[in-house]
Amino acid sequence: MSSLIILENIRIRPIVPEDNAAIARIIRATLTEFGANHPGTVFTDPTTDDLYTLFRAPGSFYHVAVQEGELLGGAGIFPSAGLPAGTCELVKMYLVPGARSIGLGRRMIADGLDKARSMGYRHVYIETMPELQRAVEVYRRFGFRDLPGPLGNTGHFGCSVWMMLDL
Repeated sequence: MSSLIILENIRIRPIVPEDNAAIARIIRATLTEFGANHPGTVFTDPTTDDLYTLFRAPGSFYHVAVQEGELLGGAGIFPSAGLPAGTCELVKMYLVPGARSIGLGRRMIADGLDKARSMGYRHVYIETMPELQRAVEVYRRFGFRDLPGPLGNTGHFGCSVWMMLDL
């Protein structure tokens, strides 16, 4: 991005098909940046290349952050298979480097949690990796607590940090 990223100038909107390639690049670049680009994660998940279609599923949504027509990142809520009733997963929360540490991640998480509540969810689950420690710290500030093991059947066997938030 050529211009300075300013939180007030960022628009958050639902994903559209034209966002697929850019958000997949952001996700994979972020995982590579932090050394978390390994099998069993969103890095190799084939749905990463078509998030628009994935998030057409009932009980899900995905929103992206855009400034001056450039995609800065995204985050979603998904009813991952095998999760307890009333539980969704916060998924694919990634931002470009210049959009971090300005409050955008917190804004997107808060918006996602509000949306999850409005959809009737009572719990939000997260799977992540120790390499993404800064994100884990943000999740803890929102009240997510550590779990001893995974829930559901996400297929992301490469994740080793599991967290839950009661809404």
